[in-house]
Amino acid sequence: MLIHTLPFWFLVFALFLPRVALLVAWLQTTLVPFHLVGLVPLVFWVLLPRALVCYLIYLDQGLSTWFLIHLIVALLVWGGSGGYHSRRRRRDDY
Repeated sequence: MLIHTLPFWFLVFALFLPRVALLVAWLQTTLVPFHLVGLVPLVFWVLLPRALVCYLIYLDQGLSTWFLIHLIVALLVWGGSGGYHSRRRRRDDY
């Protein structure tokens, strides 16, 4: 059941700043149809905002092009962040 309620600005803005995009969408009541209540969405917003964005896109559009783009970006960000931290740690040891 596809509903297509997520605006275009959210889909693009969430690629770069997912926490800010989620906050602005929540303040504009864009996320009301998704019934995000309780502690679980708040924990995901703090710890894994890209996973929450992917979940919202999946609920809104299913397995669409936007979902795949956000999933690829999430995997690139999560995969690339480990190398940055290990390089930084080695440099600080000297």
